[in-house]
Amino acid sequence: MTTMDRAYMYVSRIVALLLAVFFLIPIVWMLLLSFTPEGQPILGGGFHFSFANYAKVLSQAPIFGWMGNSLIVSVITTAMVLLLSSMAAYAFSRIRFPGSKVLFLLFLSAMMIPAEATLIPLYLFMRDIGLLGTRTSLILPAVAGPMGIFIMKQFFDGLPKDLEEAARIDGAGFFKIWYRIFLPLSRPALAALGIFTFIGAWNDYVWPLISISDKAFMTITLGLPMFQSSYVQQYALPMTANALAAIPVLLIFLLFQKQIIKGIAFTGGKEM
Repeated sequence: MTTMDRAYMYVSRIVALLLAVFFLIPIVWMLLLSFTPEGQPILGGGFHFSFANYAKVLSQAPIFGWMGNSLIVSVITTAMVLLLSSMAAYAFSRIRFPGSKVLFLLFLSAMMIPAEATLIPLYLFMRDIGLLGTRTSLILPAVAGPMGIFIMKQFFDGLPKDLEEAARIDGAGFFKIWYRIFLPLSRPALAALGIFTFIGAWNDYVWPLISISDKAFMTITLGLPMFQSSYVQQYALPMTANALAAIPVLLIFLLFQKQIIKGIAFTGGKEM
């Protein structure tokens, strides 16, 4: 390693460390405020550690109920996206049928349509079939996203065809090959897609705001603004509610950070 390479490595690490600290400051500030009684200064007057804000938030808002709704929607959405995207991707990657390339291009073209442009047609459709205002209306629009199909197809295209041919010689059909061979080999892609899908469903705000009116079905992204609007002149309680809402996402990141990094660097079937 040359002197220039070492210098570049040290500079890149310092820059990465500074960026990490920069992005951690809001999270640390949120946690400090959540453990500080309302009206008590954090800097200059000493730090007063207390769980009073958490007790007050949990007694005044159904945080766990909102989080439960978000968890149900996110888990079911993620499971269905992984199932349908992997099946569709396998069909586009390995099954040749008339119009497959055109159909795949149509799926990809859907990624160019802004989500806001589909809100009104989606609202009218859900209303006409009687699903508006239910958890199902939050799940169905997200289960057939073209991004998941694209990611899985790119991965499947990189898998050796010899595996499929050997399975066909043994008498395996399309479904068995997909289930017994392609799915186990595509765990990195499935993990990355699942994590991003879960976080996206958990953080979704615009569509739940339009489709949900019953408080019993409110997700955490809808409940938090409603709670915060009652404490516009305060800081500790809204920050405490945000800290509670951020716990699941932070846990997912800490537990699956390797898969998240692989998903960001993921290109086709090279990441195995």
